[in-house]
Amino acid sequence: MTRNFDVVVLGAGIVGVCVALHLQMRGRHTALLDRSQPGMGTSFGNAGLIQNEAVMPYLFPRSIADVLRYARNRSIDAAYQPSALPGLAAPFYRYWRNSHPDRALAIARYRAPLFDRCIADHRELAEAAGAMDLMRAGGWSKIFRSQARLDSAIAEAELEAQQLGIPFVAMDAAAVADHEPDLARDLVGGIHWPGPLSVPDPYALTKAYVDLFERNGGSVLQGDARSLTCDSGWRLVTDAGPMAAADVVVALGPWSPVVTQILGYSAPFFVKRGYHRHFAPGEGRLGRPILDAENGYILAPMRQGIRLTTGAEFAHRDAPPHPVQIARALPKARHLFPKLGEPVDPKAWMGSRPCLPDMLPVIGPAPGQRRAWFAFGHAHHGLTLGPTTGKILADMIEGKELEIDPVPFRADRFG
Repeated sequence: MTRNFDVVVLGAGIVGVCVALHLQMRGRHTALLDRSQPGMGTSFGNAGLIQNEAVMPYLFPRSIADVLRYARNRSIDAAYQPSALPGLAAPFYRYWRNSHPDRALAIARYRAPLFDRCIADHRELAEAAGAMDLMRAGGWSKIFRSQARLDSAIAEAELEAQQLGIPFVAMDAAAVADHEPDLARDLVGGIHWPGPLSVPDPYALTKAYVDLFERNGGSVLQGDARSLTCDSGWRLVTDAGPMAAADVVVALGPWSPVVTQILGYSAPFFVKRGYHRHFAPGEGRLGRPILDAENGYILAPMRQGIRLTTGAEFAHRDAPPHPVQIARALPKARHLFPKLGEPVDPKAWMGSRPCLPDMLPVIGPAPGQRRAWFAFGHAHHGLTLGPTTGKILADMIEGKELEIDPVPFRADRFG
């Protein structure tokens, strides 16, 4: 027998879960469908930051020196698999154009309304889910060994404070030592952003939101989103049998193109793969996530241990893992945090970030389709923007007046 719903959300990562929750809060009978358990994809492996300061996007390098450094393919913060480069040429060209300072500032201003409300939107769901213990105040920091690099970063932070209103604290070596006493003593200083929250177990937070959804009557189903068809409504095949829904939301993160292509939609989509591995903290203590700005990795305190996360790997989404960046980062991390212990994971974890070259997500109706909606392309900030995206899209589906301008996030902006 076919199970009928008002809405089915495809994808049970943090974005899809939050979309489903907000639709449910508005009285919609909602199902959440994924091919595996909720929260086990990209949402599982991030650095655990809810970043209200991350208004300025990560930009494509524009200096010849940086491009040549990455071309050597020996970095921790960025690596690539040569077989992926032909398919990246077109989106990279757009990404490079959008990274021009003037264009990047305009994009940051489009992003600002999302990031401004991300913490309040997370707290609303976390309170309802009984998960406030997973929200840690204290922000995060970048640290530096080079005075020139520190001075340049402080100048950038000052400019962002002036243009975008993002508060920060510049730290000298003594302040860093007071801030994180178990770090190495060869640091010249750092920058601290006090506003963001850190999450010591991102999977547990997603799971808490899923549990809230189920407690309130939501259905979590397993199935293949590629079975989506339209016949006087949307239909899917699940492990529990057929289902139907009046509306469908595609929130599949890096797998979104698998379904959007079925719907006749194409965008200059690409992925940034990332890796992490956990290490015992030894006798040391790390109070908050720390970015080694000159080497391009993060150390973040988690329930599982100290999580070492890498930058971006540009590769085919489904290519076999190649965790060379973890191997490159580990000696640097042991120098930075000398009390770092032995690994507690048998191997490195890998996930893929869903990216678009204008550094903005897609949130809104699917072009050319009736009662189909998109919520994907959040790149590094799915955890940060999940609840905010859910609230915005639920308001769109309900036909309510929006608190933000939806135009920068429309799906048809790529032509």
